[in-house]
Amino acid sequence: MANDPNAKIAKYSFYQNVEMYFDKAAVFTKLPKGLLEQIKVCNSVYTMHFPVKMGNEYQVIEAYRAQHSHHRMPTKGGIRYSIHVNQDEVMALAALMTYKCAIVDVPFGGAKGGIKISPRNTTAKQLERITRRYTVELIKKNFIGPGIDVPAPDYGTGEREMAWILDTYMSYHPGQIDGYGCVTGKPVSQGGIRGRTEATGRGVMFGLREIVSYKDDMKAIGMTVGLKDKTVVIQGLGNVGYYAAKFMEEEGCKIIAIAELEGAIHDPNGLDVMKLVKHRKETGSILNFPGATNIAISAAALELECDILIPAALENQITEENASRIKAKIIAEAANGPVTPMGEEILLEKGCLIIPDMYLNAGGVTVSYFEWLKNLSHVRFGRMQKRADESTYNNIISTVERLTGRQLGEKERGMITRGADEIDIVNSGLEETMIEAYRQIREVAKKHKDMKSMRTAAFVVAIQKISESYMAMGIFP
Repeated sequence: MANDPNAKIAKYSFYQNVEMYFDKAAVFTKLPKGLLEQIKVCNSVYTMHFPVKMGNEYQVIEAYRAQHSHHRMPTKGGIRYSIHVNQDEVMALAALMTYKCAIVDVPFGGAKGGIKISPRNTTAKQLERITRRYTVELIKKNFIGPGIDVPAPDYGTGEREMAWILDTYMSYHPGQIDGYGCVTGKPVSQGGIRGRTEATGRGVMFGLREIVSYKDDMKAIGMTVGLKDKTVVIQGLGNVGYYAAKFMEEEGCKIIAIAELEGAIHDPNGLDVMKLVKHRKETGSILNFPGATNIAISAAALELECDILIPAALENQITEENASRIKAKIIAEAANGPVTPMGEEILLEKGCLIIPDMYLNAGGVTVSYFEWLKNLSHVRFGRMQKRADESTYNNIISTVERLTGRQLGEKERGMITRGADEIDIVNSGLEETMIEAYRQIREVAKKHKDMKSMRTAAFVVAIQKISESYMAMGIFP
């Protein structure tokens, strides 16, 4: 068992792991014990069981919705479909959402939902019935609404499921003017926002680009500044893993290995991500990709030598059992909870820089916030100012041309005077969010010389911001 890279040692539950990380950070805050307990505790958990017809018989579906914190409203968090969903996992993910929202200054409390099913073994019709019934259960208990609790996609869900949730919610709330804000991650035609699908993966790239820009920090771990030519291993080729790989490749990184359920592939010269995706669609697997070497045990890819390892799958992937064999200089947590506390201790002793999930994968909730704002304002970003900006830029260019006597070409002029579309505004807001959030985390880390990890610094930032909300309400002195 000790030689099996897939073996996991789970001495603590996922939720207990999150609590352990919280406790490590709490000692740096000097906040009252009662306030820390309120921030830490999960406020509400709704466990439900409901029947859904599957084929010729009825099956009882197990599902959850956890609202971790009500210091800001509404609460916010994805819904995942997985056979491994349980209450502990949902509570842990809801807690991480609370801290994640605080870190990136998104005014939500944390929440999370889950349905215990296998999407791969469930038909589209069955998934629709389950999703709609789940939504009805949330409506009955007042666990969904634009000012109450706003779900979003997560593992095993996407735009389709969010559209079903929206349609079900609106059928119970006809005429609710802000009803489209009850869920995010919707198709653009249903009030969604451009850039939401790729937001988490793009946020991973923005975060890493900022992180590797600090010369002293990179020198400490034996790396040069910049993403260009950095070798990257990615676990998971779902939504987050794919877009992280795509955008990192565009920044000049070399994606040398990708791991999935069926196994992993490795090419030291770099994989072509788009060709790999095409190969997987054609064959149903990433294995046997031309020019790459197959790795039979997926988790073994985590132990390849590289500059940056991006776990973008599920929690508890790096534990005390395999942490000593990890060779990456940077562990970039695109997934939620991929490194256990004991695994982290080993990695930190080796000098690894671990970028915590609650910061690095916050791109999704950041752009979900933009979508929610769009739904409440009832206007597409860029619609009001795009043409006005273009007119202003054209006037400036015309004045410069007249004063200098130089005329710009049509293509050159078009590039300079182009007004921002919705996607431009969304990506600009996401980039600003990821840069500013990391600078705050780094500042805390540098301030406390005895602080071991970037995760602890991120928790401190989150705890301080949440505590300010409670104090402003007068709940704590």
